[in-house]
Amino acid sequence: MSRLERHVTLGSCSPSNFAGVSTPPRRPARETGAAALNSVRQATARKAAELLRSDPKDADTAVEIGLVDRRWLEEGGQGPISSTSPSDMARRFLERSLEARPTKLSSLGLSVVNFLSSGPGKSGDTKLITVVFTDLEGFTAYTEANGDAAALALLERHHQLAGPIVRGRNGKIVKFLGDGLLCSFADPESGVRAALELLESAPPPLRLRAGVHVGEAMVSRLDIVGHVVNVAARVCAYADGGEVLITDQVVDAVGSLDGVDYGRSKSRRLKGIKKPIGLRRVSTA
Repeated sequence: MSRLERHVTLGSCSPSNFAGVSTPPRRPARETGAAALNSVRQATARKAAELLRSDPKDADTAVEIGLVDRRWLEEGGQGPISSTSPSDMARRFLERSLEARPTKLSSLGLSVVNFLSSGPGKSGDTKLITVVFTDLEGFTAYTEANGDAAALALLERHHQLAGPIVRGRNGKIVKFLGDGLLCSFADPESGVRAALELLESAPPPLRLRAGVHVGEAMVSRLDIVGHVVNVAARVCAYADGGEVLITDQVVDAVGSLDGVDYGRSKSRRLKGIKKPIGLRRVSTA
């Protein structure tokens, strides 16, 4: 039998030629092993998320420092466990320590903490960020009526409450501006939700107000500079105590949010801003 005849004969006897029945191809051992490993990894992640959620205090701390992402925790271990860089974890830990108790580190100030934890990098880079400005309505009158010591104690309490909220939404307190905060967030959803949560950080009898805007800014180790910052500051100044105002650009960027109601857009002229800007009052549903 020739080589060609042998090949034809063997091929005609293969299982795939009987009554149209074909044998499914075997999965390579490497592919099978990878699938099994991925299944084990997902099961382990779900178990870890469930275990962490069973202790809300530990869960809040892990999210605040950046050991785990809030989305990973809420979705039961789906996706990457953390998107926080080691330098940002260090910064969050240092900020948390600074707020918790007066130490030698506290005397350095927030800007030095940010510088120490930032690591090497460019002096400035243009990024799309969400900026949240806040201040405490009635702080000046409170200081006049109660004195500087009482006002300082009130601010320290406010900072202790605000810091975990901002860090828990993967944000950064860039500056303490008297009774106000300049905060930045990588995405608008986090900025909006943090602004709403920050309303509860105002110590009585004061009320917090916040303005949120999104846009490009020059981001350095110690500061953010750009039109987006100026707009957010003006939006905050336009808000009333206990109110969060966001621009239409924020709504366009984030879309609808579960548990958040957008008010009707109203065009307003803000001090120092040439073009009218659409503003919306947001609240929890």
